[in-house]
Parts: sequence; C-alpha cells; structure tokens
Amino acid sequence: MREGKENKMGVMPENKLLLSMSLPMMVSMLVQALYNIVDSIFVSYINEDALTAVSLAFPIQSLLIAFGVGTGVGVNALLSRALGEKDMETVDKSAMGGIFLALATYAVFLLVGVFVARPFYLSQTTDERIVEYGVSYLRIVCVFSIGMLLQMMLEKLLQSTGKTMFTMVTQTVGAVINIIFDPILIFGLCGFPRLSVAGAAVATIFGQCVASALALFFNLKYNKEVRLRLRNLKPEPAILAKIYAVGIPSIIMQAIGSVMTYGMNRILIGFTSTATAVFGVYFKVQSFVFMPVFGLNNGMVPIIAYNFGAGKKKRVIRTVQLAVCYALGIMAVGLLIFQLAPQFLLGLFNASEHMLSIGVVALRTISLGFLFAAFGIVSSSLFQALGNGVYSMLVSLTRQMIVLLPVAWLLSQTGNLDLVWLAFPIAEVFSFALSLLFTVLINRKVIAHIGEETA
Repeated sequence: MREGKENKMGVMPENKLLLSMSLPMMVSMLVQALYNIVDSIFVSYINEDALTAVSLAFPIQSLLIAFGVGTGVGVNALLSRALGEKDMETVDKSAMGGIFLALATYAVFLLVGVFVARPFYLSQTTDERIVEYGVSYLRIVCVFSIGMLLQMMLEKLLQSTGKTMFTMVTQTVGAVINIIFDPILIFGLCGFPRLSVAGAAVATIFGQCVASALALFFNLKYNKEVRLRLRNLKPEPAILAKIYAVGIPSIIMQAIGSVMTYGMNRILIGFTSTATAVFGVYFKVQSFVFMPVFGLNNGMVPIIAYNFGAGKKKRVIRTVQLAVCYALGIMAVGLLIFQLAPQFLLGLFNASEHMLSIGVVALRTISLGFLFAAFGIVSSSLFQALGNGVYSMLVSLTRQMIVLLPVAWLLSQTGNLDLVWLAFPIAEVFSFALSLLFTVLINRKVIAHIGEETA
C-alpha cells in the first residue's frame, strides 16, 4: 500500500503554491480561450449566418461543458480532500468513478446530437441556412464529445494532485491541433475537402481526442498518487454520491448558464440576427478575461480542499485572499481592454458596420460588471472546494435566471437594444452581494472551525 506522504499543497508558502498551481492552468485556459475563439474567427469569413449558427449552438455546448466540468469539480474536491486525509483508497475510487461518469455523460450527449440538434435550432430561428449550418456543427460536437469529456476528467485528476503543468501541455496540444486544422477543414486547404462550418467542429473534436489520449498517458506515467485500475471502473454508489454532492450543484450552476444563453438568444434575435452574433462574439472574447480567472480557481480549489482535509485553516484563508486579489487584477485589465478597444475585438470577427454599431455598445456595457464578477467567481470555487456547492448554485441561479433574464426581457420591451445589455452589470451587482453574504456564512460555519477536531 502506498504511503500517504505530505503533498506540496500542505507545506509550500501559499503565494508560491497558488502561482505554481495556477499559472500553468491560466496559460492553458488562455490557450483554451484561443481554441474557442479561432472557430468563430474562421467561420465568420464564410458569412455572418455561419457565425450566427455557431453562436446559437452555444447553449448545448455550454450544457455539455457543464456536465464535464461539474463532475470534474466533484472529483477534484473529493480526491484532493482524500489526499489531505491520506485516504488513498478513496483517491483511487474517486478517480475511476469520475471516468465512469464521463462515459455515462457521453452516452447522453450522443443521443442529443442525433435527435435534438435540429429541433433545438428550429426553436430559435426559421432561417434555413442558419439551421443547416448549425445542425451540421452541433451534431458533430455532440456525437464525438467523448474526447472532450475524457479530456476534462483526466485533466482534473492531474490538477487534484498538483500536476497542473501536464494539463497545460494537454490543452495546448489540443488547441494547436484545432487552430491548424480549422482553416484547412473549413476552406478545404492542403488537399482536404471543404467542410464549411462542419470543418470547425471536426477540427475541434480531433484536438480534444488527441488531448484526452495525452492526458491519459500523463496520468498513467506520472500521476503516482492516483492509480487508474479497470476494476475500480464499476460504479460505487457511495463514491458517486460524494462526487455529485459537490458536482450536481456545479452542473446545475453551469447549466443555468446554458438556459440563460438560450433565453438571451431568443430575446436578441427578436431585434436582429446580428445582435445574436454579437452576443456570441462577446462570449468568445470575454473568455480571454474570464479563462485566466477560471485557471486561477482551478489551481486554488485543490489547495483549499487539501488544507481543509488536513485541518490547516490559515492556509485556506490566505489562499482565498490571494486568489481574490489576483482575480480583481485580471478583471481590471479586461475592463480596460473592453472599454478602450471594442472595435478591435469585433474586427477579429470580420464585423460589418451594422455589427460594429451594435457590438461596441454591447461590449462596453457588459464589461462594467467585470470587477463584481471577480469576487463572485472566486467565492463560488471556495464554496465548491469546501463541499458547499449549493451556495454556488444559488448565486448562479440568482444572477442568470432570477435577475439577468427577467431584466433583459423587461428592457427589451422598450424597443431599445442598447438598454438590454445593461442587464449584465445589474445581474453582477446582485451576484456580488449574495456571494459576499454566503462567504460570511461559510466563514462562520466552516472555515472558522477548520482544524478544531485535530487541535
């Protein structure tokens, strides 16, 4: 049996540890943002309908990511805490339980791709060209989503044990493959057939499959704290329940984002399909701001979970303080870019004058909520790391469903598209207030009592 020796997450100075854990993840998330944006940039050079079609696919893609990431968050929290407690049997069972759930999720989205893609598009638009572009793109993404789901899960196993450098490599390799093959498959270069919008989907899933294979290799070769054994692949209800205790609120939280995006697309397309394209572009470009913060959080979660399990309160508090400061700094830079250079950001997507007239106002208005969002993102990850994912779910539900969509709908009734974008910063202010309240509560109920049992 393995000896549960002290991991670096319990002894390295907090700032150095957070940076060493997060910087590779931040780089890989920036690469991931580039991964996402390149599809839309190349697709925009087909025509604006193609860009709109890819934008309308986002709710289903977001739902797919929600299940993958949410389950991974549950595995990450359970596995990291088990490492802190030196419970190596639970470490192994958590890892294989996560892989089992990734395979089960794939089976569901395979069916979504086959049977739901066309009705989903028809519920948003009757434009036949947009529908055909979109169905061809979304069907490929879902039917071959096994690469994405396994990649996300296997990378979470590496993150849980502090081996974030390997995840940077896997994500970078996947992104580079996608970037290389996007123009080749979309426009039919180098002897390949011209696949149009479908080419963007094929390039994406090819990159994901290669990245997942590489992540599996890194786990088997270098992740000695986790043993991947087929005999542990069988579902163990107690382990799966613990994974989903944290994972389901995270899944719901991100799935709410899918519903929000679908609702916003319905509201915006009532003005013009260009507004929907602008909304899709916003989600692509804002990822360059938000992805580094998510990378920071991915580095923070195992540190907090480990030290929570090890009873080291001061390390938990210091890690959270540092994460909030770094997140605010990143978001401040993003705010400046969105305020000063919206034309440049939109120009990346071959924006027409009409698209620029809508998009400049949209980007400047939505970005007003960035600083409020910084605290909310970090606090949500804190709640998940401490096993209180319900708090994260409630914050997300309030921001996107209770505030954002109703406010956007009410503002749309004025007939002024520019006012609709104000719903985003308004929702972020409400989210910040609720996040602050929950942070105070979790500090009193959980953080203040860390280590008392072992004192």
